[in-house]
Amino acid sequence: MTKLPALLSIPHGGTKKPPELDGHLCITEHDQFDDSDPFVVEMYDLGSKVQQVIKTDIARAFVDLNRSLHDMPPKNPDGLIKSATCYQKPIYFQGKEPDKYIIEKLIDQYYKPYHRTIQKSIREMDLQICFDCHSMAAIAPNISPDGKNKKRPLFCLSNQNGKTSSKEMIELLAECISESYGINRSEISLNEPFQGGYITRTYGNNPIPWIQIEMNRNIYLCEPWFNRDSLIVDSTHLVELQKKFGKTLELFFEKINSRQYQT
Repeated sequence: MTKLPALLSIPHGGTKKPPELDGHLCITEHDQFDDSDPFVVEMYDLGSKVQQVIKTDIARAFVDLNRSLHDMPPKNPDGLIKSATCYQKPIYFQGKEPDKYIIEKLIDQYYKPYHRTIQKSIREMDLQICFDCHSMAAIAPNISPDGKNKKRPLFCLSNQNGKTSSKEMIELLAECISESYGINRSEISLNEPFQGGYITRTYGNNPIPWIQIEMNRNIYLCEPWFNRDSLIVDSTHLVELQKKFGKTLELFFEKINSRQYQT
């Protein structure tokens, strides 16, 4: 089978704690879960169906790959190496925050290799488009751009208002998601509440178009599929959502190759 000419970046799907932080962490299992994009690897990773999938084992709470090297606390507590989760929950014991040496080690061990893989893939692979794949809380956390307690759409697609891909491409992706997931097009927003994170902004149209995808967690983290106490989700539901994502991309490339699009 011919691989789809796409790269899938999944920067927030990791669940592991870096061994470099042993003895430093006070974050609870539930708080780490809430700060991550739970189960996105299971839903977005299409394996050999696409040219490249880039993902990580390390949880976002400890190393956020979708941040600039200069995006750090205290200016941004939700930066690359965070001081608190997106729900303002503590990550480290007081006085046990990572020092400069540990921060540099985390960046060298986990952050830089991820971005080198993106850069190498862009240089060496025949890609038509790249996607940065995420999930979003159904209701906005306090620190989010859309403000506290605001209800979110089922999907948010972002391209920095046309800077990282063409308007035609992002509209086409929305159309394909609507068809593949069986949802109303009005439930898919463009560049609201998100306009594209660091990865999308940095690599978009440089030279390959990028689109950031955010799926509402109510699609899978709610009854009857999800148990909040155990943090276990119905795996068969995740498989169905992965199939729908695969169908989305197949449909996207069928339509994009039948039309003339500019990035």
